[in-house]
Amino acid sequence: MPPALRRARMLHALRSRDFVRVHDLGEMFGVSDVTVRGDLDALAAQGEVRRVHGGAISLATAPTERSFEDSSTDNAAEKLAIGVAAAALVSSGDVVALDVGTTTMAVARALRAREDLEGVMVLTNGINIALELERAFPRVTVVVTGGTLRPLQHSLVQPLADRVMAEVNPDLALVGCNGVHGERGVTNINLPEAEIKRSMLAAARRKVIVADGSKLGAITPAHLCAAEDADLLITGASAPEAVLEDLKRRGAAIEVAHFNQEEW
Repeated sequence: MPPALRRARMLHALRSRDFVRVHDLGEMFGVSDVTVRGDLDALAAQGEVRRVHGGAISLATAPTERSFEDSSTDNAAEKLAIGVAAAALVSSGDVVALDVGTTTMAVARALRAREDLEGVMVLTNGINIALELERAFPRVTVVVTGGTLRPLQHSLVQPLADRVMAEVNPDLALVGCNGVHGERGVTNINLPEAEIKRSMLAAARRKVIVADGSKLGAITPAHLCAAEDADLLITGASAPEAVLEDLKRRGAAIEVAHFNQEEW
């Protein structure tokens, strides 16, 4: 098949799916992964696709990142419940890596409310999360990673942020995401933030993903980890049962947090 025709058909395949892996395209067109990468690089140079870890997405179907403020009211009750469940995993003396996002902000608020905690250190790349937890001082000490500010999420990314992560060994990483899928794993919409999330997960002794039910079954560009590689996924009551069952079959440990209005 001529390269131009193969690339046109690859583009068609990409536009009909959320994400396609290099290996899958190689099998589809009977070519090597090296050839596929060259084709994708050519399509990316033409502005047709975005290259992401392990594959590519079509820019015609690429998801749009929303601001923290725009997404903060989505599934708010679920996020509160997830925040309480995640904060319950923290013990006095723990070092906790807590990344950016509206669900992780719910975790931060639940941590601030835990007056029983002492000597907790929270490492975060979220400026708004740092300010939230400042109110828990001296029970909670906050370390901010540093880096370049992304105003959309009030987050700090490269350079510098991963260097800080390389120097610590958190007891627990509490990481948000935009998608959890049985086959595609845990994914995130923003590539620079995904790098920090992966660093947090790699450094921590215990890895916990927090994601409200709307994220389950979704696939976004940047791969973080396989769902079963996390020690626990905490989600909400709206999570699709079929997705939960698929994740469990693959070995994922899941907790469904339920909102109790009497607690608030």
